[in-house]
Amino acid sequence: MAEFDLVIRGGTIVDGSGAPRFTGDVAIQGGWIVRVGHFEGNGSEEIDATGLLVTPGFVDLHTHYDGQSIWSDRLNPSSDHGVTTVLVGNCGIGFAPCRPEDRQDLIELMEGVEDIPGAVMSEGLTWDWETFPDFMDALERRPHDIDVGVLVPHSPVRIYVMGRRGIDREPATAEDRAAMRRLLREGLEAGALGLGTSKLAAHRTSKGELIPTYASDETELTELAHELGNAGRGVFQMVTDVGYTTYEEQVPLLTTIAAAAGRPLTYTHPQSKDWRRGIELLDEANRKAGVDIKAQLLPRPVGMMLGLSVSAHPFCMTSTYLAIKDLPLAARLAEMRKPEVRAAMLADSAGEPTNPLVGFSRRFDRLFITSTLVNYEPGFEQSIAGLAAAQGRSPEEVAYDELLKDDGQAMLLLGIGNYEDCNLDWMEEMFASDNVVLGLGDGGAHYGMICDASYSTFGLTHWTRDRDHGRISVESMIHRLTRQPAMLIGLEDRGLVAPGYRAHLNVIDYDKLALHRPTVISDLPAGGHRLSQTADGYVATIAHGKVISRNGEPTAERPGKLVRGAQSPRAAAARPLAATAA
Repeated sequence: MAEFDLVIRGGTIVDGSGAPRFTGDVAIQGGWIVRVGHFEGNGSEEIDATGLLVTPGFVDLHTHYDGQSIWSDRLNPSSDHGVTTVLVGNCGIGFAPCRPEDRQDLIELMEGVEDIPGAVMSEGLTWDWETFPDFMDALERRPHDIDVGVLVPHSPVRIYVMGRRGIDREPATAEDRAAMRRLLREGLEAGALGLGTSKLAAHRTSKGELIPTYASDETELTELAHELGNAGRGVFQMVTDVGYTTYEEQVPLLTTIAAAAGRPLTYTHPQSKDWRRGIELLDEANRKAGVDIKAQLLPRPVGMMLGLSVSAHPFCMTSTYLAIKDLPLAARLAEMRKPEVRAAMLADSAGEPTNPLVGFSRRFDRLFITSTLVNYEPGFEQSIAGLAAAQGRSPEEVAYDELLKDDGQAMLLLGIGNYEDCNLDWMEEMFASDNVVLGLGDGGAHYGMICDASYSTFGLTHWTRDRDHGRISVESMIHRLTRQPAMLIGLEDRGLVAPGYRAHLNVIDYDKLALHRPTVISDLPAGGHRLSQTADGYVATIAHGKVISRNGEPTAERPGKLVRGAQSPRAAAARPLAATAA
């Protein structure tokens, strides 16, 4: 009789702590790691990991699977890239608490901010909840491939308390603030992992209106922060208005909020003209004010995918294109190949989009051609602008001709963030700060524009293996993808390959690890389409001791759980048994 449910044999273990790798076996029983190193005993199932990496499952702090986790049992593409825990409710956007009469407002909010079609949500959301604990129960009723943790989203809370006044961004009264605190407390008591909010001017509803939380003042934010402090639990997540204001203006507010909470605070840190000053201010605030603030960084460009088969491209707001936009793809291609249509579209100026992201689609200096594999750090000379200069043509002409390739399935990569200089050198300094964490995969959002949920695979391939300079160690990258984000949100039971920790693991063929180009799939409610991205090299991904994918193909296992509240290891981690250095 087998002593263990599963044994992973002879792998090169990168345990998530940042310590050097070693060779050993991993035994799993009842969803927990029970042995690491060399030991007696067999598993009911065994995986030969000779020559392969064995790592903890990855943790993504910033996703938007709030809807997808209701209508789907798979949280892909994140789970296709070794992620075994995701956090939803980010940016203060979500679907609870919600009265029936406010459902359309929340749909329009998610549609505008996160690019999820309203028809998809109208069909896919069951709405068998009103309160936030009800919503958590609804998440828990559906099995998933990986674990889901939730933040209480500030915008729905504001609408639930203030109604139209909340949507119109009116100041909250003392009574409003007290009601919002009660709702946050209710969510925390049900197991929410914190609060999410946003003050970013680019976050708008599908009608083009600023989000309800945009004008939330310091009093409202600090009172909510105090509620986290009173509970002694939870993280405060915030999207700041950097890009529209400066870090000099933003960091003092973050410091005030973090001090009021006495809890960790994490915020998005994009590349802006003063990004270096932002890190200096962040490090200073943590050191002098005694707060715990972490900048959250996507370790590659925020990559908007443009093409005729997705939501946007450089000509999507021209009058010539708008006249044919509702035609099937083949018919649109036929029209666009006509010389007179081409001439008219190239001569058109683009109109003003409702979604601010679409306005970036004509940044030809940061727009790049993709092939079977995507280069996420191309130089300016590889941009549409660079190619056009070399060819003696206009950028519009080059982009137009590229869009017609592959029967209209061609895609262009637009670096809408983190790529002002057409390189990632600035991130080398970001990595040097102890106050920077990786995240921002945005899985479950931007279905027709962005597919950044694969950043974990990119981090392992580009930053540890393929980049020609400034590389970091595999051990450091695995730590940043696993233990560091898990600890930030209080999930101390995962992110380490050690006895007493959750059996969330990856078995990876490091040499074969590679990202494919995003493609369009049609698996959403109401026949909706979305971008997805897969990878080679994931031999097995394991959640709660169950293999959820083998060689990149999902299994039928759905062991994922709703994570309620902070988590602890089952027992103190022991030293690996008879481990040998790899």
